[in-house]
Amino acid sequence: MFRNVAELVELAESQNVKIAEIMIQQEIDITGVTREEIMEKMDRNLTVMEEAVERGLKGVQSVTGLTGGDAVLLQNYIQSGKSLSGNLILDAVSKAVATNEVNAAMGTICATPTAGSAGVVPGTLFAVQHKLNPTRKEMIEFLFTSGAFGFVVANNASISGAAGGCQAEVGSASGMAAAAIVEMAGGTPSQAAEAMAITLKNMLGLVCDPVAGLVEVPCVKRNAMGAANAMIAADMALAGITSRIPCDEVIDAMYKIGQTMPVALRETAQGGLAATPTGRELEAKIFGIALNKSE
Repeated sequence: MFRNVAELVELAESQNVKIAEIMIQQEIDITGVTREEIMEKMDRNLTVMEEAVERGLKGVQSVTGLTGGDAVLLQNYIQSGKSLSGNLILDAVSKAVATNEVNAAMGTICATPTAGSAGVVPGTLFAVQHKLNPTRKEMIEFLFTSGAFGFVVANNASISGAAGGCQAEVGSASGMAAAAIVEMAGGTPSQAAEAMAITLKNMLGLVCDPVAGLVEVPCVKRNAMGAANAMIAADMALAGITSRIPCDEVIDAMYKIGQTMPVALRETAQGGLAATPTGRELEAKIFGIALNKSE
């Protein structure tokens, strides 16, 4: 059993296996169920993710009207041939947005690691799928690799916006995705850890300030940026770039930052974007709350 990223990488390297395999072995040991059952369960999760992306790309709208349709706009923009960022990154972004738009529209998604950060892992996975042409088994392994890094964060820091801000949610999801992308692309366990570190340290301090307390604004677009962050960090790690601060220390720093973050910036909708004039107007419109003009 691994407790941190250093131990995870050491186990994978010493056994000469993927990080995904270490996570699968741990699931077998902890749950006592067979490998086949564990793989089947993750396969079902993958199907849920795939269906959410497909639904989002057809266009959905939330009940509040705050979110919806942006995934379609991005796909149309990609097809126009005018994109500046590159089609692969924008495809990942659009599919991350699609997933979170489905979540906001009360559709079924797979929390990775939370509902509010559910877009990054599938968004990047289904984008790089067209580049790397993985088998179904390799796509399932992508999720186990993501899960291994998420397991470390959850047990050593936090994946909760209420406890640690959006850095703990979208930040963690982005790091998980970056590590899994690296492994799918043929990178080493150490490079996967570097990708996680590079991603997460560039999202430190990200606050959780949902407008009207709903997982829509700015959550959906933060998943978009998280997906882009993950893609770039994965490329950096695959190029041989390393993080000067080890991955476990970055995770620890994220935890400590979350502990010192004001309550107003931890999912309470009391500060940040939620407390802007427009944020309050949207809240009043949605819930019928009378605006206090004196504020």
